[in-house]
Amino acid sequence: MSDSLKDIPVKVEHTPPSPKAAQETVSLYEAQKKIYPRSVKGIFNNWRILFVLGTQLAFLGLPWLTWNGRQALFFDMVNRKFYIFGLTIWPQDFVYLAALLMSCAFGLFVWTTIAGRLWCGYSCPQTVYTEIMLWIEQWVEGDRNKRIKLDNAPMSLRKLRLKFTKHALMILFCLWTGFSLVGYFTPIRDLVKAMPTFDYGPWESFWIFFYAGFTYLLAGFMREQVCKYMCPYARFQSVMFDADTLIISYDEARGEPRGARKKGVDFKQQGLGSCVNCGICVQVCPVGIDIRNGLQYECIGCAACIDACDEVMDKVGYPRGLIRYTTENALEGKYPEKDIVKHLRRPRVIMYTVVLLIVLGAALGSLAMRKPFKVDILRDRASLVKETDAGLLENAYTIKIINTTERDQEFKISVDGMPDLKLQSDSKHLRVKATETESFGVRVQADPQVATKGSHEIHFKVETVSSPVLHVEEKSSFIGE
Repeated sequence: MSDSLKDIPVKVEHTPPSPKAAQETVSLYEAQKKIYPRSVKGIFNNWRILFVLGTQLAFLGLPWLTWNGRQALFFDMVNRKFYIFGLTIWPQDFVYLAALLMSCAFGLFVWTTIAGRLWCGYSCPQTVYTEIMLWIEQWVEGDRNKRIKLDNAPMSLRKLRLKFTKHALMILFCLWTGFSLVGYFTPIRDLVKAMPTFDYGPWESFWIFFYAGFTYLLAGFMREQVCKYMCPYARFQSVMFDADTLIISYDEARGEPRGARKKGVDFKQQGLGSCVNCGICVQVCPVGIDIRNGLQYECIGCAACIDACDEVMDKVGYPRGLIRYTTENALEGKYPEKDIVKHLRRPRVIMYTVVLLIVLGAALGSLAMRKPFKVDILRDRASLVKETDAGLLENAYTIKIINTTERDQEFKISVDGMPDLKLQSDSKHLRVKATETESFGVRVQADPQVATKGSHEIHFKVETVSSPVLHVEEKSSFIGE
């Protein structure tokens, strides 16, 4: 700024805001508008029903299965053991949990890159539970128009009865889900026995009502708000999408310009597209979006709009597929839709698949090579070394054996690493029951001329008595003087 400009006084006037402007507030969130999804029939709706029933049959039914006299799927947090049918997972095996989580993540990445948000549309717990709540709502209150009319009507005994019945059924179902969840951590038959007196522990009671309460809140009230504002998957899914990802798309070139038309009149002569602008694709959408506006992050890929549009096309005599599963490149005519499968071999899909196969291969290989028992050696540090009546030096050890199988096992122990070592134990063979941990005290004796002052490395060998003979070697130390 020049010196001449510095000397010019500047008058700044502050205009106070008007009372109306001062009272205006801008909301950071969109006001929730209740969505009344219209029921729809079609192939994708049938698949959705199948997945809802399948996931709930698995979740609610698995705790009731038995395996070798115990619950087949049981996560015993008290004894720190997870039972998965014939497999027992110990705290030392939690690397398999990491492998499982990684496999689920990369499996989801692969599937999203190939086919978009099919997980959200068919198997996500929020989608599944919301669908069940809508079934209850439709069964009690009626179809879409009846539900809208009921909500807009003033309170009456009939409205109170219907609302009470609907929410009572929802709450009962939510309590059932919470009860089943706790049944994975406390034997579910014990929970049933304790039900008449409600003789549950504090944590069992907490998790039953916690899970049930949030299921009721998220699926009964918030519904699409969870998908739009709370779920991170909706936000980062675009990172995994590309122009060859299978998505639900509206064929704008075929459908526009949209508009109503008379039956039996050639719509092309009227300058119209195939879309009759009935709005049913919006009415059936569980998140309330208009797929004709293009791909939106709220879309969960449930394909309800496809079923609805196909039904309308059948009624007006037009070909199906105005709304369909396709890719961006196919929709733009860069290749025919019959070649969509050929475009699965692309770098992103290959990369995710390779990582997934590596993780799965490493986990399954480790499981296949896992020994049927584990061994820990603990040296008695209270008495490092003592001299026996025979003049030998003796160290005491505790050998902990973990039987990871579903059958009882017997073991024998030997030791080497120094000349003329002697092993003393209370029993020749050590027996460990199925999926149990046992500790055994043993004593190792050595000649003082060999076991000089200091620490000497020795090796314990624990092997099974029955065939096939398997063994585990563990390193320890012998203290001389």
